[in-house]
Amino acid sequence: MRITISGPPGSGKTTACRNLSEALGYEAVVFGSLFRQKAADMNISVAELGKMAEQNPEIDREIDSEILRIAESNEDIILESRLSAYLTKRNGIDAFRILIRASPEVRAERICGRESCGYDTACTETAEREKSEAKRYMKYYGIDLGDLSVYDLIVDTDNLAPEQVTAVILGAINDRMAG
Repeated sequence: MRITISGPPGSGKTTACRNLSEALGYEAVVFGSLFRQKAADMNISVAELGKMAEQNPEIDREIDSEILRIAESNEDIILESRLSAYLTKRNGIDAFRILIRASPEVRAERICGRESCGYDTACTETAEREKSEAKRYMKYYGIDLGDLSVYDLIVDTDNLAPEQVTAVILGAINDRMAG
């Protein structure tokens, strides 16, 4: 079963992806790491690379083409990216599409812990990143990140431990396989 996991920064999607990979024995591909690595290689911030991507669609298209290539060539895989649900849906690739979300406050706290930055910095940089992504995805693909109709499961992680998130997802996957 192909599984896509999407969500905004700090929502817990990468943790959910890693835990689900361990539980199912599926390979997990985290596309946000590619974007972060590209920024690091260029010695710029993720926000700066996002601004560059607003002017150069090839930055996103390169990563998004890779999502489709991997999705098409693997039946049992987990793809974690903001657009994996939309791209697989549009291209007729069967997948179980999951959105992981959390409130901006919880996400900022998680980002502070992960990246050792201040709360205000996390809030500002995350808001800038989300605005840039929403603008790019609408401009390049006509994708509105507010359209949640592509998702089979939406999990709010504000008050759930990572193990609980995994249990919710596994329960939904089992229901889908049984039904």
